[in-house]
Amino acid sequence: MASNEIDSDNDLHFGTRHDGDHPDRDEERATMRAKHMLAPEDRPPSTARGVHHQALISSDVERTIAFYQGLLEFPLTELFENRDYIGSTHFFFDIGNGNALAFFDFPGLGLDDYAEVLGGHHHLAISVSRENWERLKAKLDAAGVPVHLVADTSIYFTGPDGERLELISDPLGEMYGMQVV
Repeated sequence: MASNEIDSDNDLHFGTRHDGDHPDRDEERATMRAKHMLAPEDRPPSTARGVHHQALISSDVERTIAFYQGLLEFPLTELFENRDYIGSTHFFFDIGNGNALAFFDFPGLGLDDYAEVLGGHHHLAISVSRENWERLKAKLDAAGVPVHLVADTSIYFTGPDGERLELISDPLGEMYGMQVV
């Protein structure tokens, strides 16, 4: 294990089989699948066009830009004052396929550190090519960013403000060999 890899037996941050009750729910999932999922040919088209942007909170705009543009190579595409909070910066990164990752800073608001709560953000999974996955993994390693590897397709890590991220080498619409969209 590399020095910056998270020991999944000891780290509860991303979840392990050791962090609470893990009942067998296969039957429950099968029931929900049968009740709610339509066959692909029977599904209506989505009313959505796609993710316009996912907005997260930044405590330091310069540090966030250095991490997302400098380390992860997501180009900064715009930066302006947030229309909802005077003095706040709203800025965007291109994460491919017409999707954006956005951030706000809220100076003077006294926000708490990241916390996982019901209905809150768990993690953002961003699809990258296998070549980019390998290169970005090496950059995360070189930068000393702790990572958790899963199935040789997913790299889990946290951003500068504790936001949970995943770089996944599976193509959009697929996950671990299954078509999900």
